[in-house]
Amino acid sequence: MHYRLIIEKELATGKKKRVAYNAYCPALGLADWGETIDKAILNITKLISFHIESLVELGHRVPSDYDATTVVTSVAVPVSLSKKLAHA
Repeated sequence: MHYRLIIEKELATGKKKRVAYNAYCPALGLADWGETIDKAILNITKLISFHIESLVELGHRVPSDYDATTVVTSVAVPVSLSKKLAHA
C-alpha cells in the first residue's frame, strides 16, 4: 500500500537549537518525527505498518490513500510590524 506523507522541518526550542522533521500521514491520521528526513520517514513507516496490522487484527477497515487532487501552496499574510510576533 502507498500513503502520502507530509514532512515539515521544525527548529526545536531550548538551549540546543536542534532540527527535527515531522512526518504526517493524513489518510491515517498518524504523525511521527526524526532528526533527519530519512529517520522521520523510517519512523512513520514503522508506525503505519503497526497501525495497519492493528486495524486488521481488530477487524477494522484499512483506509486507502487515493486522493490524487492534493494541492500544496502557500499564501502571503499581511502582518502589522508594530506588533511583536511570537514564533511557535
